[in-house]
Amino acid sequence: MAVPKKVFFTRGTGVHKDRLASFESALRDAGIERYNLVYVSSIFPPNCIEVSREDGLKELAPGEIVYVVLARNETKEPNRRLTAAIGLALPKESNQYGYLSEHHAFGETKEDSGEYAEDLAATMLATTLGISFNPDTAWQEREQIYKASGKIITTKHVCEYTHGDENGLWTTVIAAAVFII
Repeated sequence: MAVPKKVFFTRGTGVHKDRLASFESALRDAGIERYNLVYVSSIFPPNCIEVSREDGLKELAPGEIVYVVLARNETKEPNRRLTAAIGLALPKESNQYGYLSEHHAFGETKEDSGEYAEDLAATMLATTLGISFNPDTAWQEREQIYKASGKIITTKHVCEYTHGDENGLWTTVIAAAVFII
């Protein structure tokens, strides 16, 4: 059974005349271009620990199959605002699973996009833990309810934000949670 023991978070931006090369450049900026990435859904494994990007990259070999939760966004439209964000919500008990979420948007600020991703992950975790909340209240209010419940202790996000290349080149942003088995 391949349950990840470690995770690190990273983000990057790429610009190129070709769409694929722009994505490759964003992967390069994030430090994860050397791996065969397999996209997985949103479960943060029990007892998984977060390490720095630098320490995590030391444990991976070029060509290795690496599992990631990846948010990606791209545009050719000059000056268009784009974001890609990963949100995280962890339960109090480390032997229980948490949630990751992906969010990508146009026109949002870095802060709004990141908080939205964080809110998504926390809301998914809250529903599995039976925490009562009003989904129409603002994230900051729900965040207090979640943490006051004593069942959710950590929420965070990583977000990449930029504007489309002014000359109309492909611009790609990514944010990723990278698992280490």
